[in-house]
Amino acid sequence: MDESIIHQRIESVWRLESAKIIASLTRMVKDISLAEDVTQDALIIAIEHWSVSGIPDNPGAWLMTVAKRKAIDILRRKKRLEQKYEHIAFEMNTHNDYDFSEEIEEEIKDNVLRLLFMTCHPVLSKNARVALTLRLVGGLTTEEIAQAFLVPEATIAQRIVRAKRTLATANVPFEIPQKSAYEERLSSVLEVIYLMFNEGYSATSGNNLIRMNLCYEALRVGRVLADLIFKEPEVYGLIALMEIQVSRFKTRTNTEGEMILLMDQNRSLWNQDHIQRGVAALKKAEDLGGTFGLYALQAAIAACHAIADTPEKTNWKRISVLYEALSKIAPSPVVELNRAVAISMVYGPLAALEIVDSLLLEPALKNYHLLPSVKGNFLLKLGRKIEASEEFQRAALLTQNIQEQKFLLKQAKDCTK
Repeated sequence: MDESIIHQRIESVWRLESAKIIASLTRMVKDISLAEDVTQDALIIAIEHWSVSGIPDNPGAWLMTVAKRKAIDILRRKKRLEQKYEHIAFEMNTHNDYDFSEEIEEEIKDNVLRLLFMTCHPVLSKNARVALTLRLVGGLTTEEIAQAFLVPEATIAQRIVRAKRTLATANVPFEIPQKSAYEERLSSVLEVIYLMFNEGYSATSGNNLIRMNLCYEALRVGRVLADLIFKEPEVYGLIALMEIQVSRFKTRTNTEGEMILLMDQNRSLWNQDHIQRGVAALKKAEDLGGTFGLYALQAAIAACHAIADTPEKTNWKRISVLYEALSKIAPSPVVELNRAVAISMVYGPLAALEIVDSLLLEPALKNYHLLPSVKGNFLLKLGRKIEASEEFQRAALLTQNIQEQKFLLKQAKDCTK
């Protein structure tokens, strides 16, 4: 087999299996940095072996076996090997290396969940949580993470090192949180996945509007979480939101990478597989009971757009009601701005303009480019073109994304024609 193909397959295996191995080793050695180092060593051994002998039938089990043996050797050398790990070593040396029972598979899943709770621990900053989760759970290299966020590789490397150090200093346990802290900690995990997805979906800087790799990685981690926790409505709410938003990737920009507004997108090109999976996940969240939370409400709003054949068939009244509900559980100026857009579609731009004007003094929106952008659209619909052009120009100055700047400046120019 061609060497480049083998390396591609090894990279794919790494993406799928690295989190399981790191999680299992972290539980063994009680050190997340050491666990990652040992897992990387196992990968190097795998590359050397598999390039010659080919990839085994169960590459994940092969990697797990090698990594655990190396970890046991380290523990032995440090004279900290407990009796249960001696037993594991004996079992691994006397049984088929690749025969993982259902019980062991469940333990691995449990360990991955522990790893997710650890990398998303609130003791870390949001940026650190995202970087560490992409590194340890997503299996991305520091170079790939740096490219995704358009920051120097050294910055990401330092961020990850500091995150590991912070976890060690704070003695963050490798465990699933107790009932009293579970909800808050799960919320932190969901927030990290949400932040990943949002940065990919509407890139805050750079030449491209979308960074698909970040979105797909967030969706993959979300699916991993759903496989581990299958009774939490908000987990499915977040998956539903991401699936539905991903469905529009091909229509959000033209061939030159220029931005296309939702109302102008070719809906026949929306990916129906993603939409169906999203709607199914939303139904799952509903079936699990309780009121919709932050992510399920946003998914329900996205679904209103996804199931409408044309912009005219969009149920804007339902969307405005959903935003009203969202503002009650997660009040924010951004939610209010989005509600204004829905209000404009139901009751006209003048009613919505009053909401936008009330947000002009909000500190959180001082440098938020979508505020003048939305106001510009309302003014344009009211025939106040000169004022609209000024708002679009103001919005263009506030965004750091090149494609959004180009789009907003074109809108400003069109107002003066």
